[in-house]
Amino acid sequence: MSRIARNRRPMTLTEFLNGLDVQRHVIGALILRELHTRFGRNNIGFLWFLGEPLLLGGAVGIMHSGSGNHGAIDLQPIPLAMIGYVGFMMFRSIAQRAQSTLISNQPLLYHRFVTIFDMLFARAVLDFCAAVATMAILLFALWLSGHGNLPARPIIVAAAILLLWWWSFSLSLLLCSLCHASHLAERLLHPVMYLMMPISGCFFALQWIPEPYRSWLYWFPMVQMFELLRYGQFYSLDDRYVDLPYLIAWCLSLTFAGLATVRVTRRYVHLS
Repeated sequence: MSRIARNRRPMTLTEFLNGLDVQRHVIGALILRELHTRFGRNNIGFLWFLGEPLLLGGAVGIMHSGSGNHGAIDLQPIPLAMIGYVGFMMFRSIAQRAQSTLISNQPLLYHRFVTIFDMLFARAVLDFCAAVATMAILLFALWLSGHGNLPARPIIVAAAILLLWWWSFSLSLLLCSLCHASHLAERLLHPVMYLMMPISGCFFALQWIPEPYRSWLYWFPMVQMFELLRYGQFYSLDDRYVDLPYLIAWCLSLTFAGLATVRVTRRYVHLS
């Protein structure tokens, strides 16, 4: 046994809490830096944090305003399309921005307290806040205008958004490492994101899909996450196609794999 191993001692609770406090400040600083980098300080500046997703989510909702109620009085087309698109927009933003994380933030790795995980986490938190605020504002506006209702099961809605964010963030850890290792993966990421939209479940419910396609789509975690989101929003839908332990197992597995690959990737990031 080496001298380093013999002298290593367990971390005390105080040291652990101090470490968490340091990382909290690091992630807060990275979020502020990302706001400045992404939106700048000119024109309306930080208002684009909400302005852009509000415009896109509202436009998609209006495009579906002519659709029917899908057999239930509370399944109004505008909120149905809007919550699905805003959720997918959060996923796409977190996943796509993962490929540029190291390129745009690599000099920050000179600071020993800043890690690749911190960079990805800060970006994911920012996109999560934008999605939640956008969904809340649009749903409230639809309720006031009579074109939609407030969530039937708010806690379920919150759980679904958190699961979708967890899935997106854990996937971003893998994508960051993959794009750093392969230029082909970086090229393919954008078209793959667009191809995922029609099969993600953001615009359809599994009960509308005939067999055997329903059974195939059921095993895709994102489809179940959007099922859970719609179940929380609408009274008339149920959760028979949602397997919560299955979703948590997927997120845990992706998180573990992502953390492992990010740790390996850090060894190959040169700061020269």
